[in-house]
Amino acid sequence: MERVLSSDCSRCFGLCCVALPYGESADFPKDKPSGVPCENLLINNDCQIHDQLKNCGFKGCVTYECFGAGQYVSEVIYSGDSWRVNKDLADDMFTVFPIVQQIHEMLFYLAQALEVAEDKHKHPLSTLQDELLEQTSHSLFIRSFNISDYRGRVGILLEEVSLTYRKAYRQKQLKSNYIGIRISGSLAGQSLRGKLLIGANGNDANFHCVDFLGADMRDTQVKRADLSDALFLTQSQLNAAIGDNETIVPSYLVRPKHWVE
Repeated sequence: MERVLSSDCSRCFGLCCVALPYGESADFPKDKPSGVPCENLLINNDCQIHDQLKNCGFKGCVTYECFGAGQYVSEVIYSGDSWRVNKDLADDMFTVFPIVQQIHEMLFYLAQALEVAEDKHKHPLSTLQDELLEQTSHSLFIRSFNISDYRGRVGILLEEVSLTYRKAYRQKQLKSNYIGIRISGSLAGQSLRGKLLIGANGNDANFHCVDFLGADMRDTQVKRADLSDALFLTQSQLNAAIGDNETIVPSYLVRPKHWVE
């Protein structure tokens, strides 16, 4: 069965709303410890303020993406046995979920890399992808999973793919960050890895073949921008950015509803 690497909240036990902590900040209005259900989580696992999350101060919920970990843990790892019904599973489920989320994030990047990699069937990416899929087949494997080791291995391969994908472009000396400034000129084929783009104005910018791995895109304006062939762009980054109906998003991502509300 092909692994789904995008969230489907309708098939999840509200795990991100229970297992994960959050602190009072620009993204959340108050503190919540891990293992405690959010006050907005309903008994059917829906959010009672889902349509007003930003207005209520829950921007972190709007931008969050579990990469399909929620429904995988709920339906596959625990076979539909909810923490609400089986209290003995709760602690284990809340421990496993964030680990699976990180594994699914790596799988998401590997899938993107394989799409653009040469000789993809024999590529080391494929071998590493199979390893990660195997590691999420049972909760016992997940509990002992070495996140840092795999992040290092995945990171090396993603860097190699990125360099090959962007090799036709001359690399420029970019700013250390783009916080609150206008992105001028063409960034085609450049790497924005780990760059701070918070509040940047990237409207109409040329993002052709740009590597966005780990870029902080909170309130980054991308109206009328073409992101269709951006590399390592995630749903979370799109959710955090500010686009419009004319923003062209990659086929594997969904245009955020709040862009046009």
